[in-house]
Amino acid sequence: MNAEDVCSPTGINLEETGYGYTLSVINGKYKMIILYWLALYKPVLRFNELQRCIGTISYKTLSSTLKELEKDRLVIRKEYPQIPPKVEYSLSERGRSLIPVIDMMCDWGEQHRPQAATPQG
Repeated sequence: MNAEDVCSPTGINLEETGYGYTLSVINGKYKMIILYWLALYKPVLRFNELQRCIGTISYKTLSSTLKELEKDRLVIRKEYPQIPPKVEYSLSERGRSLIPVIDMMCDWGEQHRPQAATPQG
């Protein structure tokens, strides 16, 4: 493997690599969970639906996380001009391109996580 093949070579600022950029986009407690819900369960979710799906996320945290995902062009926010306001979120094409990465992480976790002890019988 030569220096050009290394994802995070020595002596280079991590943020200046593809690896560092990818981490900056998906870093955060809930970003991957939000992407996962939008990819696998429902292609379009309203804010309150998403909050119920995740369960452990505050309004403020969900709001700021969705804004970050939208800023990174991973999520599309569609607002309808009505009372009460209706806002829907879906994955952008760019967001959908991350799904294989998430799938690989899930596969890796299933293969390497500690297994619960099975009863001997």
